[in-house]
Amino acid sequence: MRRTLTVLLLATAGLAVLALAAAGGALLWLRGEQPTYAGTATLAGLERPVEVLRDGDGVPHIFAETDADAAFALGYVHAQDRLWQMELMRRIGAGRLAELFGTRFGDWPVALDRLMRTLDFHRGAMAGYAALSEPARRVADAYAAGVNAWLATRREALPVEFQLLNHQPEPWVPADSMVWAKLMALQLSANYRQEIQRARLLRRLPPERVAELYPDSPAGSAVTLAALLGAFDFDRVAAALPPPLGPDLASNEWVLAGGRTATGKPILANDPHLGLEAPVLWYLARIVTPDRTLVGATTPGVPMLVLGHNGRLAWGFTTTHSDTQDLFVERVDPDDPGRYRTPTGSEPFETRTEVIKVAGAADVTLEVRRTRHGPVISDLPGGDADMAPPGHVLALSFAGIDGPDTTAEALYRLNRATSVAEAREALRLHRTPQQNVVLADTAGAIGFVSPALVPIRRKGDGTVPVPGWTGEYDWAGFVPFDELPQAMDPPSGRVVNANNAVVPPSYPHLLTTDWPEPYRADRILEMLGQERHDVDGVVAQQMDAVSPAARGLLPLMLEVPVGGDARAAAAVDLLKGWDGTMDRDRPEPLIYEWWLRELKRTLFADELGELFGETFYERNEIVRRALTDRRHWCDDVATPAMESCADALVASLRSALDRLEDRHGGAPAAWRWGAEHRAPLAHRVLSRIPGFDAVFGLAVETDGSGTTVNRGGSRIADPDAPFAHVHGAGYRAVYDLADLARSRFVIATGQSGNPFSPHWGDFVERWRDGGTVTLSGDRAALEAAGADRLILQPLRTGDPS
Repeated sequence: MRRTLTVLLLATAGLAVLALAAAGGALLWLRGEQPTYAGTATLAGLERPVEVLRDGDGVPHIFAETDADAAFALGYVHAQDRLWQMELMRRIGAGRLAELFGTRFGDWPVALDRLMRTLDFHRGAMAGYAALSEPARRVADAYAAGVNAWLATRREALPVEFQLLNHQPEPWVPADSMVWAKLMALQLSANYRQEIQRARLLRRLPPERVAELYPDSPAGSAVTLAALLGAFDFDRVAAALPPPLGPDLASNEWVLAGGRTATGKPILANDPHLGLEAPVLWYLARIVTPDRTLVGATTPGVPMLVLGHNGRLAWGFTTTHSDTQDLFVERVDPDDPGRYRTPTGSEPFETRTEVIKVAGAADVTLEVRRTRHGPVISDLPGGDADMAPPGHVLALSFAGIDGPDTTAEALYRLNRATSVAEAREALRLHRTPQQNVVLADTAGAIGFVSPALVPIRRKGDGTVPVPGWTGEYDWAGFVPFDELPQAMDPPSGRVVNANNAVVPPSYPHLLTTDWPEPYRADRILEMLGQERHDVDGVVAQQMDAVSPAARGLLPLMLEVPVGGDARAAAAVDLLKGWDGTMDRDRPEPLIYEWWLRELKRTLFADELGELFGETFYERNEIVRRALTDRRHWCDDVATPAMESCADALVASLRSALDRLEDRHGGAPAAWRWGAEHRAPLAHRVLSRIPGFDAVFGLAVETDGSGTTVNRGGSRIADPDAPFAHVHGAGYRAVYDLADLARSRFVIATGQSGNPFSPHWGDFVERWRDGGTVTLSGDRAALEAAGADRLILQPLRTGDPS
C-alpha cells in the first residue's frame, strides 16, 4: 500500500522524481533518506566539539562548551528534523510563498504574500536582528551557521516536500529567525480583523444589537464614525485579506507557590494552544553547557528556548488578547492623490513597489502606500478603489510593525535569567505580541507579568476604524512597563490564566473591550481549591475534560418542551444525567455540541446572514443572554410569526438530532463524541495529496472541547467536520522547581517532520492520553538507555572539507 501511495504522491505532484516512482524505488529511497543521528560530522563554524544524544523519542540532548556551539548544534538538529517547517515559516514572513506554490492550491499564497509585503515583515525581521546585543547576535549567527552546515554537508536527500516541489532552499540567514516572532505577533494580535467584522455588522444591525454580540463592550462603543463606516465596502476589505495564519484563542498556565505544593517549592504548568498539524509547531530539546541547562520547547527556526526552564527559572506563556492594532480611515488630499491629510496639513504617502514571483504564472506587482499610522491595507486587492469611499483609504496601526523590535533580545535574556526578578527585567524588552508570562524560580519566588507595547489611545476604544486626519484618535504613546499587569509573590500563592481578563474594570488603561470567556480559568481555580498539589496532580489537571460552559448552559437548554417527541425526550434524558465531561466515548457531548451549534445558528444566523460564522459559533455567553434577558434573539426575523425561546430550543434540537441520525444512525446511546472530535494532525502540504493521510496520517480521537482545560478547539462553521480537534495544546509542560529534572513534557506529534521517520508521530497517543516524558540524564545515562550519539567536530585548518 505504501508503494502505491508513493506513486500517487509523486504522480499527483507531477514533478521530476516521477521517474523514480515509476521505477518502484521511490518508497525505499525516501525511507532510507533519514538524517544521521549517530557518528561524527566535521563542520565549519564550531569552536569546540559538541555531542548530540538523541533519546528513544528522538529528543536531542545537546552537550556543548559554549553558548554559540550550543546554538550551532540546535540549528543543525532543527534542520535535520524540521527543515520544511523552517522554510515555510521564513517564506510566509518574507512574502515569498507564491514562488513555491503558485496558484496550484488556490489564490491564497499570492494573497498572503501581498499582506506580508504590505506589512514589510522581512524588513522588520532584519531590524530585529540589528537590535540584538552582541552576545545574542553571536547566538543567532551560530544558529544560522548550524543550519547551513547541515545543508552543506548532508548526505541524505532534502525532505520529501522539497522533492515534490523541486525546490532547493537558500542559505539560512539570522534575520530568518526573527520572522517567527513577527508571525506570532500577527496571529495573536488580530484585532484589526475584528474591527472589520464589527464595521460589517454595523451595516446590518443597529449599534445596540451589535454591542449585545460583544458582552464586554461598553455601551455605545460601536457607534463611532458610523456614517463614514457605512460608505466603506468592508465586505470587500474582508474578502481581500488572506485567511488568518491560525486561530488566536486559548492557552493555559498556572503557577503555585511552595506553600500550595507538596514539595514546598513552586510548580508551574503551561500548555500553549495553537493550530494542530503534523509536525506540530514545537520541538523538544535539552541543551547543557557549563553555565546552564535549557529544557523545553523550541520552535524550529528560532535559536532560543521559547518555553521551558534553565535550571534556575521556569516560565510559561498565554496570550493576553489585548488590542494593539487600530484601523485608521485616512483622507486623501483632494488636490494631490499622492498625499493625505494630517492634523498639521498634507503629507505625502510613503510608497514602494513590491514584485511577487508566482510559480508558473506572471509576476504580481504591488504598490504599497503607507501613512503616518501605518500601511494602507485597502490597497491589498491591487488598488481597487471601490472598497473605499472616494478620497479615503484604510491604514493599519500595529505595534508589531514599527520601531526597533527587541522581542528576540528579551527571549535571549529570559533564557539566561536566574530568578523571577531577573526575568521581569528581561521582559521589559518584549514588544509584541502581548503575552501573560508566569514565572517561578528554585529559590521559591513566583510571578506574573504581561509585557508588550500596548497603545494609549487619546480617544476611542479600538473596536471600529476611526478617522486618521483629525489626530483625536491617535496613539499618545504606550503603557509604561511598570504599569502593565503584573504581580510578584501574590498573597494567594497562585497565579492562573487561561486567556481570561488579566485586569479588573478599574484598571486605568484600556487593554481590550473583548476578553475571551473565562470557563477554563474558572475550572482550573475550582480544581486547585485550597489543597496542596504535586506534579502528578497538576499533570492530571491539564487533561481535565469537564466543560463549565456545558454545565452553565444545559439547565437553560433543558427547558425545551419535548411534548410527545420520543426522540427528543430520549436525548434530553441522556443530557439530564450528564456531568459535563467531554468524554470521547460518550454520546452526551456529541448531542450537546450539535444542539448548541444548531441553537446558535437558530438564534443569530437570521439577523447576521453571511456574517454569522466562526466568531459567533465560538461564543457561549451570548447564548445565555439570548435565553434569559435578550430574548428578542429567539425570534426568527425571516418569518412573520414571533418565535419564542422555547420554539428556538425545539427547532434547534430537532435539527441537531436530524444531523446526528444522518451521520451516526438512529441509536443515540451508541453515538460517540470521539467519532467527530478527532485531531486530524494534518500536514500542510502532503495531506492535500489523495491517499497520504490513509497511510501516514496521525488522526486520533480526543476528549475535551473548546471550553475545557484539555482544550479541543474546532472550526464549528465547517459543514463537514465542525468538531474536528484542530486547535489545542500542541505542547504541555509541568515544571517542578523542587527538582527540575522531574519536570514533565509532551508534544502532540513527534520530533521529526519526515513521514517516513519513526519519530513522525510517536508522541501522539501519549499526548492524547496525558502521558509525559522527563528530559534529564548525563551522557553516560543517556547512552546506557540506548541514545544515539552524534559528535559535531570542528573543521580545523587543513582538514578535508
